[in-house]
Amino acid sequence: MTTTDPDDPADATLEDPYLWLEDVAGDDALRWVREHNAPTVDALTGTDRFAELQAGALEVLDTDDRIAYVRRRGEHFYNFWRDADNPRGLWRRATPDSYRTDSPEWDVLVDLDMVAELEDENWVWKGALVLRPDHERALILLSRGGADAAVVREFDMMERRWVDDGFTLPENKSDVGWIDRDTVYVGTDFGTLPDGAGSLTESGYPRVVKRWRRGTDLADAETVFTGAVSDVAVGAGYDDTPGYERHLITRAYDFFDSLTYEIRDGEPVLVEVPTDAHVVIRQRWLLVMTRSDWAVSGNTHGPGTLLAFDYEDYLAGDRDATVLFTPDPHTSLQNISLTASHLVLTTLTDVQTGVRLLRLGSWVPAELPGLPDLATIGVLDTDPDVSDEIFLTASTFTTPPTLLYGTTTEGVSVLKQSPAFFDADRVRVNQQFATSDDGTTVPYFVVRLDDVGSGPTLLYGYGGFENSLTPSYAAIAGRSWIDRGGIYVIANIRGGGEYGPRWHTQAQKTGRHLVYEDFAAVARDLVDRGLTTPGHLAAQGGSNGGLLMGVMLTSYPELFGALVCQVPLLDMRRYHRLLAGASWMAEYGDPDDPEQWESIRAWSPYQRLTTDATYPALLMTTSTRDDRVHPGHARKFVARMEEYGHPVRYYENIEGGHGGAADNRQAAFKSALAYEFLWQTVGRDQS
Repeated sequence: MTTTDPDDPADATLEDPYLWLEDVAGDDALRWVREHNAPTVDALTGTDRFAELQAGALEVLDTDDRIAYVRRRGEHFYNFWRDADNPRGLWRRATPDSYRTDSPEWDVLVDLDMVAELEDENWVWKGALVLRPDHERALILLSRGGADAAVVREFDMMERRWVDDGFTLPENKSDVGWIDRDTVYVGTDFGTLPDGAGSLTESGYPRVVKRWRRGTDLADAETVFTGAVSDVAVGAGYDDTPGYERHLITRAYDFFDSLTYEIRDGEPVLVEVPTDAHVVIRQRWLLVMTRSDWAVSGNTHGPGTLLAFDYEDYLAGDRDATVLFTPDPHTSLQNISLTASHLVLTTLTDVQTGVRLLRLGSWVPAELPGLPDLATIGVLDTDPDVSDEIFLTASTFTTPPTLLYGTTTEGVSVLKQSPAFFDADRVRVNQQFATSDDGTTVPYFVVRLDDVGSGPTLLYGYGGFENSLTPSYAAIAGRSWIDRGGIYVIANIRGGGEYGPRWHTQAQKTGRHLVYEDFAAVARDLVDRGLTTPGHLAAQGGSNGGLLMGVMLTSYPELFGALVCQVPLLDMRRYHRLLAGASWMAEYGDPDDPEQWESIRAWSPYQRLTTDATYPALLMTTSTRDDRVHPGHARKFVARMEEYGHPVRYYENIEGGHGGAADNRQAAFKSALAYEFLWQTVGRDQS
């Protein structure tokens, strides 16, 4: 145990006897994991109900009737597919005509189960980058056990083989992209640079971009741009839009602020926009969505405003803007996409989706016929260089996902729909609003059976990084919780983006307490409305949502009967020193700064654990292969709870990465574990 100055926030090892649990794959740490997994598995997996929960979740994940979502690449629609017979998955394609039928003829390019068996590796698919315009080569990313770090291999799509002398990279958090058939941009671990520093940032991502030509050694690749070690990441991309070919560099110096450059005549030219804005450069237009006030051309535009500029004129100094979207207190812009002739805006009005079209250049509004009413709609794919083709998905809490296909000029229609996994006719959905401590109105959704007035309730939240939680089909929750009489609740707390950038920015750093006050307000409101009692109220969250669960346990334990805390951040004194943690200081603050640490330690869960508190039942889950949020957070928290005499359930999956599961079977097991725990704690005993 280290015992140095207790007032020094830089001493991140202060009085922490469990630092050895940060040794991810250390023998002692893994022995501790196995010793904690075993009693949890014994306690939660032996019931008939667990078997039903697991089988029900696996059926949802494995069913052949679910939608095979696709992306167009040239003349084919591409899909990655997992099922019971192919747990690691198939990368495959079909012709558009075949895909539109009920039984498409799939052409399998990569059978990952076969590759894993031949190579004796636990490969998990991480994606494929297909070279345009001929679509004959791909850069395929494969991860061991589901980690963020991946190997990169070049694949010949015509001969269906790995390119032996092609572009390959060892396991790393690399960034790679095509320029042409014989050239790629690459950011990876190049080792020590001439400046004496490493080629990775403190967050573990590339800070150097190089141009790598076929047939040359990676060590000889030409350096294009170098960022600072303190940056989050640096990346490059080539826009091959005919007539508008551009080489672009992005330097993210924190999670929300970045600089965009275009390489011209071998030199980076800065695109001088607010560093916290979302930027799209497309054909002749520069699109900027603000995240804070921006004074330009004599006008000040508030956060969440979308502006359009002529790109070349902008670089020359012209700042004449066309306002394409202005938010209001209820409506925010969530996403933009482009087709050949339209800009597609996805909006939220009190967390209800809307879709708007603007014709490119004239910015005249247009309608998109065929959209369903009162559904959460998202744009899956477009190919703006080629056509106005658009793929969208639509769902609600009770309506299975629907794939909509068509064009922005003629409208869309239903192409495919996933099957129903519970009886939606018996289910009702309501939106309610709670009042937080500072008077802010916080929306949340309640999903339950028609004949359920009150009962065991599961409250889910996230509250960070401007991520919005929108209504979507609750297939597994519907089977495992709602259909069995549980009440399911989604909280749209601050920290998310449901009401635009301000909904998030007010909850960053010193405003972080607002996230937790909002969630606690929703919990109280559920009780005040008679939907549940504290003893029958549970909450669940993962990653940043796992941090939320840690705060609920240590700061609001009286509000809950049980908590499910998944792949969490919990030790906020050391989070910035563990894996990708340094990249999140723009969200939470810098614990090494004494003033910021004063704010952080007021809610940091690991530091707030005490011996004399009464805590709700806790299930803690994480993954050994999570190389984004360090498993040491979960391990150390559980160890300290046990030291203080508090009971806790713990389960750590060896594979799975940040998602916690490497395949459908593992995901079903993890889901069943959580729901069985909930039924045993806050639920009615229906085993």
